[in-house]
Amino acid sequence: MNEELPKLIEEANAIAGDAEKSFGQLNSTQLNWKPSPAQWSVAQCLDHLIVINSAALPIVDKILREGYKPTLQERLPLLPKFFAGMVLKAVSPEGKSKYKTARHVAPSSGTISSDIVAKFRAHQQDLIQHMKMAEKLDLKKIIITSPVASFATYSALDAFKIAVTHERRHLLQARRVVDAAGFPRA
Repeated sequence: MNEELPKLIEEANAIAGDAEKSFGQLNSTQLNWKPSPAQWSVAQCLDHLIVINSAALPIVDKILREGYKPTLQERLPLLPKFFAGMVLKAVSPEGKSKYKTARHVAPSSGTISSDIVAKFRAHQQDLIQHMKMAEKLDLKKIIITSPVASFATYSALDAFKIAVTHERRHLLQARRVVDAAGFPRA
């Protein structure tokens, strides 16, 4: 039923490992350094992923606890495929366009603690646990509303795809920060 889910779980595990390998040895100064005031730091990239995914996981919790009860908007047949494709393209690591982050899922603008990599790794385990708990559901048929844009709907499976794809995008962004001129070396 959810033949793509094991691959998404594997990718989420790989992302956690990649974050640890790439950023686990950075100190607080390095994690919070920004190439410019308009750009995010490594810590902000990871914080944003935790914040945005944390906005979606309660939707899965509610479905697991109470069952699937679609809203009228979630019953509209063509919108989920349209929005899923649009969002996946927008959050793709290959995407060139930059988008303004919704205020409620923006990262902290202050200094983020140096344990952000460990928090991200723990968050990944939570995301993976949610995927595993939902594996017996028909995730292609469960349509949810985006926690970021209330007009957008997509399948629960697409929500997990979006999360993992979005994480890859921001891990690449964080790597560019580490590779930027002026990055404080140990």
